[in-house]
Amino acid sequence: MQVVHERCCGLDVHKRVVVACVLAGQERTIRSFGTLTEDLEALADWLAVCGVTHVAMESTGVVRREVAIK
Repeated sequence: MQVVHERCCGLDVHKRVVVACVLAGQERTIRSFGTLTEDLEALADWLAVCGVTHVAMESTGVVRREVAIK
């Protein structure tokens, strides 16, 4: 299978937690973050450190905040 995105992340958004799964080659890392502003900023910082270029998000509720990769 052809690799489309070398470093990407899947986000599962809940009311009080965001679970992030970063894929980098064959390596997979999963971390959880809260939903307060400082938690989402920590998530964005972590994604930047990991070199993530693309994010896919899943949520069953209404999402009112955006996470920007710095």
